[in-house]
Amino acid sequence: MRSKAGKQENIRAFFRTLYERWGHQHWWPAETPFEVIVGAYLTQNTAWINVERALTQLRDAGGLSVEGIRSIDACELEKLIRSAGYFRQKASRLKQFVTFLDQRYGGSLERMFSTPTAQLREELLPLNGVGPETADSILLYAGQHPIFVVDAYTRRILERHGLAKASTKYEEIRTLVEAALSNATLPELAEIDPATLPRGSCHVPSAMSTATRCAQAEVFNEMHGLIVGVGKNYCLKSKPKCEECPLGPLLPKTRKFGIKLKANSGGMSQ
Repeated sequence: MRSKAGKQENIRAFFRTLYERWGHQHWWPAETPFEVIVGAYLTQNTAWINVERALTQLRDAGGLSVEGIRSIDACELEKLIRSAGYFRQKASRLKQFVTFLDQRYGGSLERMFSTPTAQLREELLPLNGVGPETADSILLYAGQHPIFVVDAYTRRILERHGLAKASTKYEEIRTLVEAALSNATLPELAEIDPATLPRGSCHVPSAMSTATRCAQAEVFNEMHGLIVGVGKNYCLKSKPKCEECPLGPLLPKTRKFGIKLKANSGGMSQ
């Protein structure tokens, strides 16, 4: 395992390599902060395509807002989000979030997101269904707070590059990436030919993906999207495509193109 400084330099190299190759990833694909929050709940244990169906159903029924979730009947909400799986559980959790927002912030997302990052994170984590990844997704993508989101792809990639272990805690990985990118800025890019799509995990630009945010939040936003692009297309759970991966040249020599899958892939979803 490398030194902390060495790990941070590797992470910066990841960012430079991927951003120069793929450019803006336009995460999170949503039109409002509340749509991001709903998506963060619904995407748990399901594919994004199923979440999109549920979001469309909610939007068509006028339920994709704080007022919509507050007023809609619980049984009707379950029907609308059924495609996202665990629909009873997720409907209950969405209702609980709106109750939290009403009681703590008078129903105002603007007031909620004006709370300091660490304090708001501590308030979100006790909510049913809100683990660190969901809380950080809400903070970064809905609230534009400068915090990095660690997902299964992040852990898998860092493990395979010798930058983390299977036992490394979420907070250790988050603080490692944040420290590595604390002074990073988005490089100047040449125009990327649309014919090169798909580029990583790139989405069509949306109101939330193009929202104003501080430089650090912008870097964390792009880094997470870029990592997802590697995880979805190259660093697969059982058959990684190291030779084709943009990060392949950065693999340790002892591991290059010879990933020990049993030891390093853990139980992550592909």
